[in-house]
Amino acid sequence: METPEEAALCFPHINTSCRRRTGPYVETMLTYTVLSCITILTVILNLLVIISISHFKQLHTTTNLLLLSLAVADFLVGLLQMPLLLLQNQGCWFLGDVMCVVHYFLAALVFSVSVGSMVLISVDRYIAICNPMFYTTRVTLTRVKLCICLCWIFSGVRGSVIFRDVLKQPDMYITCYGSCVVVVGFAEGLVDIIATFLGPILIIAVLYLRVFVVAVSQARAMRSHVAVVTVDRSQTVKAKKSEIKAARTLGIVIIVFLLCSCPYYSFAVAAESNLIGGPTSGIEIWLMYINSSLNPIIYVFFYLWFRKTIKYIVSLRILQPGSHDASVL
Repeated sequence: METPEEAALCFPHINTSCRRRTGPYVETMLTYTVLSCITILTVILNLLVIISISHFKQLHTTTNLLLLSLAVADFLVGLLQMPLLLLQNQGCWFLGDVMCVVHYFLAALVFSVSVGSMVLISVDRYIAICNPMFYTTRVTLTRVKLCICLCWIFSGVRGSVIFRDVLKQPDMYITCYGSCVVVVGFAEGLVDIIATFLGPILIIAVLYLRVFVVAVSQARAMRSHVAVVTVDRSQTVKAKKSEIKAARTLGIVIIVFLLCSCPYYSFAVAAESNLIGGPTSGIEIWLMYINSSLNPIIYVFFYLWFRKTIKYIVSLRILQPGSHDASVL
């Protein structure tokens, strides 16, 4: 029989074990249930986005490739990061020191990719709205693929630099058996906040402010000339409306991302130490992760093509020959 003191330990038979964070049973089970549902929803919805953009040829556009990169990062959050964070919910880590470092390295990787994708999406919408005549020549599939690859490579290098010490010695900051914490130096933390949060926010804000001003002026121009346009002109107007709608939708995605990420970085700036994985950072991290499940939900409400592709996938019509050529736009 375990004593009450042993039951409060992560590893009851190890004297150096960390203590388990306990709470009311009903509250704990409710939390696990809700977070588990969010995890499953994140995986399924982002997998639908990945399949949709990858399978249907009509969706192989430059903007959708950026959405695909973002969806892959969000999918990895739901598949890897959320379950691992659930395991750590009571302050106990059962997968060893090496997996602890890998866990935080992957978290840094996918977050950096998400931020990079947001910046690339902002640049894409800026060129499409503000310089539409040069969009097809400047923004090509090859260049977008190259930018996405560089984004993932940069994110991997960034994670390797930040966690270089703990990657060499995974148990460097372990104070008790069963804990999973990482300490980032002040200089590295400051540079990281500027490079992966404050800097991208400034870029996104400037670009979208310009996009908003131009989109408003274009919308007014289209309304003033809508009664006298020719057939060709009406097609141009329709194209401009489509670009503006895409900018609005992706703007909502970016705003939601910033709202979900700000609490975590505000906590990181206000904290006296650069401890990652501390007991008080769980809510902020979950809020940041929940953003990964909100992105595809936004697509459902604003993208007709996503609703069509979901019907194809759920009804298994996607398995029929020639389904990749189906009209979903």
